[in-house]
Amino acid sequence: MEEAVMTTDGQLKHVVVREYVRDLVAGHAPGSPAPSERELVQRFGVARMTVRQALDVLVSEGLLERIPGRGTFVARPRRVATQISGYTEEMSRRGLLAESQTLLARREQAGPGVARALNLTEGDAVIHWRRLRRADAVAVCIEDAYLNEVLLPGFLQAGMPTSLYEALEARGLRPTWVEDSITADTASPEEAAQLEVARGSVVLRHSRRGMVGDKVVEVSRSVYRADRFTMWIQLGDDSEP
Repeated sequence: MEEAVMTTDGQLKHVVVREYVRDLVAGHAPGSPAPSERELVQRFGVARMTVRQALDVLVSEGLLERIPGRGTFVARPRRVATQISGYTEEMSRRGLLAESQTLLARREQAGPGVARALNLTEGDAVIHWRRLRRADAVAVCIEDAYLNEVLLPGFLQAGMPTSLYEALEARGLRPTWVEDSITADTASPEEAAQLEVARGSVVLRHSRRGMVGDKVVEVSRSVYRADRFTMWIQLGDDSEP
């Protein structure tokens, strides 16, 4: 069974071990050794199962790799094509439990920026869905999604889904192409309170425009805690041997 013992600040012990190792190997070259399970058990005074659980997540993320008979090392970047994913799927891929709290869900008139991004006329109806997103019970981001209401009749009346992308997929509208932009910034007082960080903490602002065919179905603006989220971007031609 999972050791669900908390530290004094309320964090699960395997999360503390995991983030320690993540920070320790950040920027290290592929093939660099990671701390052994024995070292981590001694350092944190936890069960070996707790350490293994922490390392399992980093292996599933592709940050570490285990080589039988040798140990655990910083992994080489994976070169696989992946489906465009939303937050829930991304957290699941990283071995984390995703949770969402709806802060706002309503029909609005599109402002100039949202209208332009969704290829609508200013004042057209859009669905605005704001959520506080958590991973392993820790606040990670605030996401504002804007959806073209014409493409999603009855969306608000059907009850808000767990995963936006799964809901879009069920309607044949899952994005097959996205345009993303990422910038560094500092949290506003309201954002800091919701993300449970100090005012002025560094955040990552992620904007996305999701399309299927020639239809723009989603525009989102997310604010991530920079101390809890690393964004991976794969570039290049994977056709090489």
